[in-house]
Order: sequence, then C-alpha cells, then structure tokens
Amino acid sequence: MSKLQITYDGSQHCTATEKIQEKTLAIDCPYSGGKEFSPTNLVGAGLASCMLLSMGSLAGRNKLDISDTRVDVELSLTDKPIKRIGAIDLTFNMPRNFSAADRGKLESAAHKCPIEHSFDPEIPISVHFKYPK
Repeated sequence: MSKLQITYDGSQHCTATEKIQEKTLAIDCPYSGGKEFSPTNLVGAGLASCMLLSMGSLAGRNKLDISDTRVDVELSLTDKPIKRIGAIDLTFNMPRNFSAADRGKLESAAHKCPIEHSFDPEIPISVHFKYPK
C-alpha cells in the first residue's frame, strides 16, 4: 500500500509525493491552462496501467511478450446529476498476435484489475483489444 501526500502549491497546481520512495508527480487544473496531468487524466492512467500490470503479471508467468502494448484512454465527463466522469473507453493496442487461448487469458487478467472494480456501476467502462492482423 502506498502512502501519498498531496500539496496545493498555488495557481491551480498540486504536487503528489509517494512517501515511501519519495517520487513526485505534478498535477494541474485543466481549466487554468495547466501543462501537467489533470486529476481526470490520472484516473484514466491509473485504470489503464492497473490493467496493463495485471496483464504483465500473467504474461510473465506464461512467457508472453506484451511489451510495447499501448492503451488509448478516453474519458467523458457528465454534469448530471453533478460533474463527474460519465464513461471510460480503453483500447488496448496489442503489438503482437496471440493464440485465442492466450488472448483470453490476457483479457481476463486485465479485468482482474482492482481499480476497474472500484468504480460505481453507473460509470460504463468499455474495453477493446486490437491485435495485428
């Protein structure tokens, strides 16, 4: 479990520090012209990377190379009933073809990500996998 500390630095900018390893991340408000990741971007990045890491764990055990897999993340916002994430769409662009059995294992591993299961069921999460032909 990580321990985070978030500091408001002023001018719609925050710094997140992971206390154990002392790593930092800059966070900006997207509506103030910020140049860093926004909180919404971090939600999408957290979900996509959690799914990739779950796949990577399975891939390592099964000697499958998923390096260079890219996930395109799209988040849409809604303001009903309040402003929040309305939907998340993830497209996994797989760098290589895998057998049907291995595809099933990898895709199943992605859906074991605990972050995916932490969202309210009212927020649809669409996950697509694209393999080379």
